[in-house]
Amino acid sequence: MTLTAPAAAPSDPYAEAPSASPIRFLYRLNPVAKLAAPAPAMVLLVFVRDAATPAAFLALAYALLLVGVRMTRRLALVLFVGLPIGMFVIGLGFSLWTDPTRIDAGDAVARVGGWTIYLGMLETGFGTALRLGAIVALSLLVGLSTTGPDLARSFVQQLRVPYRIGYTALAALRFVPRFGTELEVIRQAHRVRGAHGGRGPIAAIARWSGYIVPLLAGAIRHAERVALAMDARAFGAYPDRTERHLVPWRVRDTVFVAAFLLVSTAIFWLFFPWGL
Repeated sequence: MTLTAPAAAPSDPYAEAPSASPIRFLYRLNPVAKLAAPAPAMVLLVFVRDAATPAAFLALAYALLLVGVRMTRRLALVLFVGLPIGMFVIGLGFSLWTDPTRIDAGDAVARVGGWTIYLGMLETGFGTALRLGAIVALSLLVGLSTTGPDLARSFVQQLRVPYRIGYTALAALRFVPRFGTELEVIRQAHRVRGAHGGRGPIAAIARWSGYIVPLLAGAIRHAERVALAMDARAFGAYPDRTERHLVPWRVRDTVFVAAFLLVSTAIFWLFFPWGL
């Protein structure tokens, strides 16, 4: 008799995120604090025209992410490979699209046939890429250290978003991991039955088309159960509801927001990118 190892238990899509080291402080901050702190800088970065200011905010965001977030291989690839490559491609593209007659073109850097690339074009293109990269990196402060349910709860509890909107968004977020779990179950069931075997694009299209109907049926059943559960709990019948999971605003949240705004003000004051 052949003994096989027991299959690994599927991950619970509703389980809380594992606790992080105390050094990873971003996980212990209120989501509203992590959103409110970089928001003014993200808005003002749209209007800057130099490269030093977005580069400073990019360095600040990277420093906070390296200290405050668990570093995984996927995150390292995003931060040190994906984002730099994306900024380079965007910067090069914007440099080629920049009209040299509308800027201070400066000296010619390269000539490709009848196309001349000037220093001003590169400064404009890569300055734009740095701004976009800094905005993306700042948004990762909240995106990489906050779960969707906690973000929805903090909006309801701190920003006083109506719970009908917040908890509806929370219920919608619950669909995402459930879809992933159900899709994996459907794929395993098809694999056991030998359905849609083979390789190549035609076989892949056939396999994925076979997943649509059972996945849609499962989504409809789940939506009906959620609607019945919400009706059974008189969802929307009262102006307020009690909270089971609290996302409190603590002193450290105030300190983080104040410190980030202070550093942001110092960066803008130091570089003053508007040239007034």
